[in-house]
Amino acid sequence: MSTTLLDPADNLSRLLRCASVTPEDAGALGTLEAMLKPLGFLVERPIFEADGTPAIENLLAIRGQAGPHLCFAGHTDVVPPGPDADWSQPPFAAIVKDGEIYGRGAVDMKGGIACFVAAVARLESKGALPEGRLSFLITGDEEGPAINGTVKLLAHAEQAGHRFDACLLGEPTNPEALGDMIKIGRRGSFSGVVTLNGRQGHVAYPHLADNPMRRLALVLAALQNTPLDGGTERFQPSNLEVTTVDTGNSASNVIPARVAIRFNIRFNDHWTPETLRAEVLRRIETALSGVAPGRDVADLYEMTWREPVSDVFVTAPGPLVEELSDAVEAVTGRRPELSTSGGTSDARYIKNHCPVVEFGLVGKTMHMANERVALSDLETLTAIYETFLTRWFAAQS
Repeated sequence: MSTTLLDPADNLSRLLRCASVTPEDAGALGTLEAMLKPLGFLVERPIFEADGTPAIENLLAIRGQAGPHLCFAGHTDVVPPGPDADWSQPPFAAIVKDGEIYGRGAVDMKGGIACFVAAVARLESKGALPEGRLSFLITGDEEGPAINGTVKLLAHAEQAGHRFDACLLGEPTNPEALGDMIKIGRRGSFSGVVTLNGRQGHVAYPHLADNPMRRLALVLAALQNTPLDGGTERFQPSNLEVTTVDTGNSASNVIPARVAIRFNIRFNDHWTPETLRAEVLRRIETALSGVAPGRDVADLYEMTWREPVSDVFVTAPGPLVEELSDAVEAVTGRRPELSTSGGTSDARYIKNHCPVVEFGLVGKTMHMANERVALSDLETLTAIYETFLTRWFAAQS
């Protein structure tokens, strides 16, 4: 085994030099495979595709034949870096400056992968890697449409007979410092488009047209002005956010035939997708009731629900949460907050197969120019992962 695998900074540098902007792999998964094979992992690189989407390479690596099965999940794809001029260091050069390593994906989330590889390598080098099964489930399609990535990789693993007892997802979860936060769940998410119908016409002859913009303010207020809820025990309040309003009309002397309102909802466990859809429709129909005498409310609007829907979930207390919390506290001296805040992640797919939690680096610079991570944080996260591996497998015996 190469001693460089013991160094998370070296592992990360190798991954950062791969410009794996979704959907390009740019050698990232091959680089990871080269790290895992010397550690005894059997590696598969399945490619998934679907009509209208690019083919995506993925990685499933498994070590061990029997016993408790722990999965580490993540992604090697990254968002575009933007103009090089916005970076003080090249985004794919893995430059170290003032104790930090720069690069797109440093914290989201090649750094987490690099640290978990180093943790496994350190335990292996000491002959202390626990008995059982250990997997890496890594996609190249998390930052993109997420169609040919984790959801299909999980199905592939299940069809091959692999069952995971628990999963750690290495997304950056800490707001300010390592030890701040473990994500034990996520709010749900879905999107929709409500189109207000009217009749096109000349602005000088409004009596011959029907301007849907006159009803726009009523619907916007109905959707947004009254909170959906006040939050629940584990989750912050649900929120509906209008993201764009569009008539498709570029002329100033034409009354538009319709106006489309696009929105996204992040919802907690007070709702299901079905009850939330019903609430949205109730608000729209209440707002439109009586505004157009002689016309059926159903004729005044059309609703389109966008797929996919991400369900709300929370991982119940148990060895996964407790052993990770204990490991974080043992290394950092801080008991992490158990949180369900933030956006969505691939945990929304993994939770259908096994309990899942998320813990990784500090995310302050993710998706920003000059994304970077402190070398000291890489060492600390590696120590946390190493401690967690030992504790989790011990708790299964």
